[in-house]
Amino acid sequence: MVQRLLRLPSFSLAVFLLPLLQGLEISDPGQVVYRETRTSGVVEHEVTLPCGTTLPDVYIWSFTQPGTDTIRAVVYNFGKGPKLQQLAQDLGDLRVIINSASLFIEKLPLAAEGLYTCQALYDTAEGARLYYYYVHLRVLVPVSKPYILLSNSSAVEGSTFWMRCGLENGTEPINYIWEQESRSGLVTTLAETNRSLINIIWVTRNHTGWYSCLARNKVNQQYSERIWLDVLFGPDLPQVDVTAYSTTEEGYSALEKGNVSLVCQASSNPPSQYVWFYNNSQIYSGPQLSITNILRISAGNYTCLAQNTYLNTHSKKTIALAVYYPPDGAPTCSIFPANNYSDLTLFCSWEGGHPPATLMWSPYLNRDSRQGISNFTQIQSGPETSNHSLFTCLGSHVALNITQNCSTRTWLPYGEPQCSANSSHNGEYLMLSCSWEGGFPRPLLLWTSSSGDIQGTSKENSTTLVLHSSANYSGKTFVCHAKHPLTKDSKKCVLTFEAPVLTTERSVVSVYEGSDTQLTCSLSRHYPAVTEITWHNNLKQNVSDMPKKYTLQQAAPWSNLTVQETDSAVDSGQYWCSAVNAVGRREIPILLQVMRYPMPPNVTISKVIYSSRQRTDVNVEWMNQTDGDLTGFIVEYQRLPVPLEKSDIIPLWQKVAEDLEPSVHNYQIHNLDPTRTYMFRITAVNRHTIGNPSGIKSPGEN
Repeated sequence: MVQRLLRLPSFSLAVFLLPLLQGLEISDPGQVVYRETRTSGVVEHEVTLPCGTTLPDVYIWSFTQPGTDTIRAVVYNFGKGPKLQQLAQDLGDLRVIINSASLFIEKLPLAAEGLYTCQALYDTAEGARLYYYYVHLRVLVPVSKPYILLSNSSAVEGSTFWMRCGLENGTEPINYIWEQESRSGLVTTLAETNRSLINIIWVTRNHTGWYSCLARNKVNQQYSERIWLDVLFGPDLPQVDVTAYSTTEEGYSALEKGNVSLVCQASSNPPSQYVWFYNNSQIYSGPQLSITNILRISAGNYTCLAQNTYLNTHSKKTIALAVYYPPDGAPTCSIFPANNYSDLTLFCSWEGGHPPATLMWSPYLNRDSRQGISNFTQIQSGPETSNHSLFTCLGSHVALNITQNCSTRTWLPYGEPQCSANSSHNGEYLMLSCSWEGGFPRPLLLWTSSSGDIQGTSKENSTTLVLHSSANYSGKTFVCHAKHPLTKDSKKCVLTFEAPVLTTERSVVSVYEGSDTQLTCSLSRHYPAVTEITWHNNLKQNVSDMPKKYTLQQAAPWSNLTVQETDSAVDSGQYWCSAVNAVGRREIPILLQVMRYPMPPNVTISKVIYSSRQRTDVNVEWMNQTDGDLTGFIVEYQRLPVPLEKSDIIPLWQKVAEDLEPSVHNYQIHNLDPTRTYMFRITAVNRHTIGNPSGIKSPGEN
């Protein structure tokens, strides 16, 4: 920890000890102690100057600038704390360390270098003792970033050269280390010296590279920026690399229409400039001569001349190039139908080359006709050729080391020809499709009518015949003929058109009214596919417009119409199921008979009595007059008006019970008005048929 000082005006302290020594017993002056030390600090850093190991009673620090004898006070302490003098401002940020007389200087300036004297007085039991502490402070300056000076920006191989490592600042001694980085990135130490200048007596191309110098002293070290040394040399004897077909005794050979690359390289700095000559005529400038699609007339001598225009030197090399030219690529072969698709034509071609390529088919060919030149055609009997037979054309040329070949295989299409007919979306057209997929060569397909007339045009693999929809085609036949060389006879696919034929399980359907019933219509024969099946009711109305009354269910071969809640007066009659395809329209009638249920037997009331004294409950009993079908009974009453009331309104019959089981023959009515008169009647019901009401009766007393 340091103690900040009070800055006071500078004044002379030459006799400051005289008042302090009054009353003190001064020991023998020979006991004055002298201490001398040396220390160093770095500019802009901190340093500590010692003044003994304990705090003196009185001390004063003074400073003597190097080269002078003047002593000037810096700080003193007469027992009341340290007092900073004006001179301290020039020596940096100066402080006294607490509980000591040592100085601590921050941000050390270069002007702080010199002799510091601390006069310290100690009051001891033996008397006052005086100490002189001499501290020689050296302020060190770090080396600045060095820079390199060259005798020349480039050097010629075999000449002398020097380099200097320049430095702006730095306290000596300074050491210099020179480093070289080659083109490959290898770093080596070229020299280590205390001199900033080095000489290269004999420059070689190996001296080319990046150079840097490292300057260092006691404080620090700094690298310079790298600088490039370019060594000029060459050109050496050129090396010519040829990318070509092969080498010969005379030189190189290449394939005609191939690409040939001649690359010339001659070590030189600056890089060589290259000029190419063909048979002593200049043709190109540059290190790489590329010849695309080389021709036979390009054979001859090629010379590369390498020049160093900076040094005005040159060298050259000549090579011989011959040109061969086999046909491009490989043979191509194929199989075509011949003699109206009854035989096969084997065709192989490999044109070009010198001499022309030799072609040969294998196998299945006569020995006398196994070989041809450039283009070779051979007729092969179709029916005598097995399915999946492989034919190979072999091609050879003197310019090739291996035989080139191509292969082709003949095979019969799979299965049988497939034909079908479809209608267009709006039913306007009838489209006949025929296909026989696969095969090589491809089969030929052709449509004919039942009379043998050719329809449309013949095509390979698949063909489509488009006709206008017409009822005239019903019962007509169209034939698709498929021909392939591997089959002796053509294959056929036959289409016979027929308008829809409809059937029904029941042409007359009888049902009692009130229930749902289903009418069924099925397709037994038709071609092509039916585009629409429709139903019309007994009024010739399309039932699809009445979804609440009718329900339709359809699948591919059938269609069902459900008539809901049948009514004998409304739903009885003839219904029609119709179907349409591209060659006609057919319909079938179905008669729906909706019958009423028979009348139930008449009923007689046998007893009507009150069952309570309050006359609010009545018990009614009845019986059937004859036997017959019935499903239940309806119980009704009529409330008669009061005798004094006059009204023209006939009282209404009100139902008090319905859907009673046929086995029930009595019923009790509750909550009647005892002040009124009631009449009762019973009616029998047979499903939807209501019988005649019974005679009416009024209840008597119990």
